[in-house]
Amino acid sequence: MKRVLVLAVTGLAVAAFTTPAAQAKSAATSHLATHLAATTADAARAVTAFWTPERMRSAKPLDLISITRNAVKNVAGGLPTVVPQSIPNGGAVWTGGGAVTKTAGRVFFTYQGRTASCSGNAVTSGNKSTVITAGHCVKLEGTFHTNWVFVPGYNDGNTPYGTWTAKSTHATPQWVASEDINYDIGAAVVNQLNGQNLTDVVGAQGIAFNQARGQNMYAFGYSAAAPYDGSKLIYCSGRVFNDFLLSRGIGMNCNQTGGSSGGPWFLSFSEATGTGTLNSVNSFKYNFFPNWMFGPYFGAEAQNLYNSVQAS
Repeated sequence: MKRVLVLAVTGLAVAAFTTPAAQAKSAATSHLATHLAATTADAARAVTAFWTPERMRSAKPLDLISITRNAVKNVAGGLPTVVPQSIPNGGAVWTGGGAVTKTAGRVFFTYQGRTASCSGNAVTSGNKSTVITAGHCVKLEGTFHTNWVFVPGYNDGNTPYGTWTAKSTHATPQWVASEDINYDIGAAVVNQLNGQNLTDVVGAQGIAFNQARGQNMYAFGYSAAAPYDGSKLIYCSGRVFNDFLLSRGIGMNCNQTGGSSGGPWFLSFSEATGTGTLNSVNSFKYNFFPNWMFGPYFGAEAQNLYNSVQAS
């Protein structure tokens, strides 16, 4: 399968930070690949100092993976006669409040020497420090990102719950080996901040695997490419449908853009409380269906990744 990555590189800030040696080591297990990041207090302080409010605002979104029409080959059947409708919204600023405004956050990192951004979400975990995101938000084009931080509740340069440096980042073995779009799932274990664990500060959303397809879901992310600017949490909602083209993932009517990658998809989401069960993440779009967002199905490999990371 040919994938065309359209990365917004124009005007990207060039990182002047020298990555600590502790961030450059990778290891593998039977269930995931691990990249050791800021494993010492000095390294964590250096990464935190690197991410000033100005640098966060100027970080360019890592684009959603875009797949071209030419990449579609031997597709069985035709287009569906009924296009799933967004219920109730295909893309808007989230104004409902609730837990998601604390558990969801913006992810910042250095990619190919440039500052970039994605999204992520804190989940229930044994280590109280696990963030779920997309695989391409931790590793892309053969290399793990550096200077990786999670900023829950990000708001236009403000970090109300702090900047949490990654101790390690992880991805499914299929993503690490070949960047298989079906397994575009990543995770991070973040260091303590001021002696506290992440989910003790911001709370956590549940997470589920091997669930029934075709349910109503809510997708969140910090879209930073036009018409959005990365300053606010954006959401979409609707009944998801199976990708009938190139992947085994799920899709939704959603106009979120680059920077939303890795943002959570929730089952059983309550608008009243802002809580739900994470069951996918923003991953990719077909460039000829720009209002459809797709995410990976959370099956056994996603579960293996989560089990390994949350216990580390």
